[in-house]
Amino acid sequence: MPSIFPGMDPYLEDPAFWSDFHDSFIVYWSGALNDCLPECYEARINGRTRVIEFDTGTQPSQKADVAIHRAEGHGESEPVSERGAVPVGPVTVRNRLLDEERETFIEIRKLPERSVVAVLELLSPSDKTGGGRRFYLNKRNALLHQDVHIVELDLLLNGERIPFEDPLPRGDYFMFVTHAERRAECDVYRWSLRSRLPTLPIPLKAPDEAVTCDFAAVFTTTYDRGRYARSIDYTKQPPVLLSEADRAWVAELLRAK
Repeated sequence: MPSIFPGMDPYLEDPAFWSDFHDSFIVYWSGALNDCLPECYEARINGRTRVIEFDTGTQPSQKADVAIHRAEGHGESEPVSERGAVPVGPVTVRNRLLDEERETFIEIRKLPERSVVAVLELLSPSDKTGGGRRFYLNKRNALLHQDVHIVELDLLLNGERIPFEDPLPRGDYFMFVTHAERRAECDVYRWSLRSRLPTLPIPLKAPDEAVTCDFAAVFTTTYDRGRYARSIDYTKQPPVLLSEADRAWVAELLRAK
């Protein structure tokens, strides 16, 4: 059964579905690119494993009850006997929570040398919040110093947007394209929750012209083959923050379908 939404389905932001949707979308996006790339290019999926530290709130400065103390002005530690008895009972401290995550992205390579021409990212919730956001922005900054195009597709309503020197135009979903030859600027494409996913250009190595990608077709393939329609409970509220007008539109759409 096709999606009831004309474009992106906000219910897919549910953690129960997003990881599967993300990886499947990357596969079909790569396939769609290979269908239209010139013979001297290829789109390949790549990935890396990253370790993310969860934000557990601001931790107050703490001193352990049992510690080696270096007295001011002296190089010797203070004897324990001079501080009194050390309590036997446990002291509860917070663990540093780390999560290992596999992230996938697409590289467009120029043949025959297979040099990377463009890096294509589909942003995940971990790219837009907490420690994962810091990791992603550091990686993005490193790419900005390389001779590659950067294409970032943001199909998420939740989380923080990529920061820029100028304010972003209004929109629900975005694609950001930074060209290798003008890295100080970024082309911003945006559309609304109620819109069909657009067909947008993907840059190649100059002087080759950009190819276009029909994101609506990629989404439809991903949604249909993932059989999300039979798994998502559309009787519940979507797992995203919507305006009052959009909430009413979603409710009416669900009633009609």
